[in-house]
Amino acid sequence: MTWLVWRQHRSQAYFGAAALAVLAVLLLVTGWQMASQYHSALASCAASKTCGSLAATLSLGSPLLSTLVTLTLAVPCLLGLFWGGPLVARELETGTSQFAWMQSVTRRRWLTVKTGWVLLAAAAWAGAVSALVTWWSGPQNALSHWKFNPGKFDIQGIVPVGYALFAVALGIAAGTLLRRTLPALAVTLGVFAALRLLIESFVRPHYMTALTTTFSLLHPVTPAGSYWQVGNGVISPGGQKYPSGGVITGGLPVTNNNIPSACRSLLGQGPRNLISCVSAHGYRGYITYQPASRYWAFQGIETGIF
Repeated sequence: MTWLVWRQHRSQAYFGAAALAVLAVLLLVTGWQMASQYHSALASCAASKTCGSLAATLSLGSPLLSTLVTLTLAVPCLLGLFWGGPLVARELETGTSQFAWMQSVTRRRWLTVKTGWVLLAAAAWAGAVSALVTWWSGPQNALSHWKFNPGKFDIQGIVPVGYALFAVALGIAAGTLLRRTLPALAVTLGVFAALRLLIESFVRPHYMTALTTTFSLLHPVTPAGSYWQVGNGVISPGGQKYPSGGVITGGLPVTNNNIPSACRSLLGQGPRNLISCVSAHGYRGYITYQPASRYWAFQGIETGIF
């Protein structure tokens, strides 16, 4: 059975290996250049004590290359479409399953070996792509603290392996139930994309309870590392929270009703004076976030879900 699986899917394996080799060469070459550029800039700014502005002054990688890396987001879905969807559907559609199941191999063993090898190949391929992208993104992550960002979290670490396994299994299931390749591809694409968006937008932020830190408006606090900001704004002396949407610098509400009467005359005179006034009246800033230390916990939870 293993030899049969190889004979049937070797063209897909060859194409996948070639694409992976091209991606590996491209990312390894440019990754070394980015790492060298980042470490040189870091050494230079450390000597002049100006590393606080490094993220604003240093640009790593070309926009075209960054776009290509972001597009690896589609790898798990493509595996589900072109490896999972046709695996059983094509056999049923063309009638070759009738011949396959008349041999000495049972249906259960036939399905187990085929799906097992394809799932293993998908996990290995997605893991290899993710490892390359994670390594390549190291200098950018260190510079800009992007690891939790949508489009960054989803292509690094171990979650692409979970996505790939789910997409391929979904494709196999859709093909088995629908018995036609094209409808199976459409269902795989639609369900996978919808579930990914649902998890990213509504479920991921609640894997663990976010932390909230309050601080003086005159001395804003920024959590360390690649934290994920869930919300921020201002808390009144009575505990009323005013989220930062539609506010001036410092997170202060711009409506007169939300500003102490003693400070309203300072509206339009610059945010610094207004911030000093409301701070003196007991207003504090707050930030709600997932700390950088939870990154791998979030990766593990999402991988487990898929």
